[in-house]
Amino acid sequence: MKNYRDFDNYLKEFPNEEGYFGEFGGSFLPKELEPAFKEASDAYEAICHSAQFINELRRIRKEFQGRPTPVYHCERLSKLFGNCQIYLKREDLNHTGAHKLNHCMGEGLLAKYMGKKKLIAETGAGQHGVAIATAAAYFGMECDVYMGEVDIEKQHPNVIRMKMLGANVVPVTHGLKTLKEAVDAAFDAYLKEYDNAIYCIGSALGPHPFPKMVRDFQSVIGIEAREQFLEMTGIFPDAVCACVGGGSNSLGMFTPFLADPVDIYGVEPLGRGSAVGDHAATMQYGTKGRLHGFESYLLQDENGEPLPVYSIASGLDYPGVGPEHAYLRDAGRVNYVTASDEEAMEAFFLLCKYEGIIPAIESSHALAYAIKYAKEHKSGSILVCLSGRGDKDIDYVYENYGCGEQFNIDR
Repeated sequence: MKNYRDFDNYLKEFPNEEGYFGEFGGSFLPKELEPAFKEASDAYEAICHSAQFINELRRIRKEFQGRPTPVYHCERLSKLFGNCQIYLKREDLNHTGAHKLNHCMGEGLLAKYMGKKKLIAETGAGQHGVAIATAAAYFGMECDVYMGEVDIEKQHPNVIRMKMLGANVVPVTHGLKTLKEAVDAAFDAYLKEYDNAIYCIGSALGPHPFPKMVRDFQSVIGIEAREQFLEMTGIFPDAVCACVGGGSNSLGMFTPFLADPVDIYGVEPLGRGSAVGDHAATMQYGTKGRLHGFESYLLQDENGEPLPVYSIASGLDYPGVGPEHAYLRDAGRVNYVTASDEEAMEAFFLLCKYEGIIPAIESSHALAYAIKYAKEHKSGSILVCLSGRGDKDIDYVYENYGCGEQFNIDR
């Protein structure tokens, strides 16, 4: 682990004014969109230190979202693997069932400050779509959510929730019909409507200022978890982990711990294996490139075109990763590891049957690594960001895995 003391002033130094985390990030946009993103950046810089904005967001988080979410000790699950203790930061208990509302309410409040009338977003697993639809309903705005046809079928409960909340769910029918194509479609829509709308990107990626904004709004996760864990145990956890797709829940969890003596693990989806099209493990197999207006590590071919990706978790099947993650990997502060579909699903059923918690499949990747960590360490602790609940996944899981009988989980 790189000396954690090197990160004492990290949040003041990164990103720089151009939106770079080292050599990653930036803003590469059609000229027509440059004024819109500058407007969003200027507005965010104006209000992020405003007492009125901060106090209003705190009120929303407490009274509407139900924050703080708790840290929970998985006592029975921990005993199953030895003496290393597994803890969960329960973002599944955040309103709407996942971490996504943390930045969506912030972006909605920003849109209100800017005088916008519509929120535009993309979604994969549907949790970001539900969160942005919730924010739009709360602030009285129109809402268009772009979602790939494959994910619409796979995540039907969340599609219904978005529609009930008043959002217009727009099917994306080109390419692989999943998250990458949904982002493409949302950008195209924003290009036509930026005078009246703001694009609320669903993760800590995209052109500056969105990686910074999303990280800042999501950092409430780690700020709370750090304080709660210290109060519960009197010490820091030995390790912290979270799943990594684009990177919002993980950066929210990681950044408050960067200057602490804690090992940090980002868990990517290995899917069915290492072949092209069987995974979305960007840090393991990607190279530096440019996508959706920013520079980072990407899964790409020799011409710089995104490769097909796959994950059992719809929220993780993106061919890139947020630029801050790329920097933290190269800086040696965060370790990036993988969990396969089967490892994630076994962790899913273990948490169900030992702790009475049904996790999102995305979150199950982080839990799978925590279980592996607990097996390898005779003592200590690991704190997992349980980024969402699995209500959205149960139809798909039951259809493909039943109630987990093949994993031979005996309580």
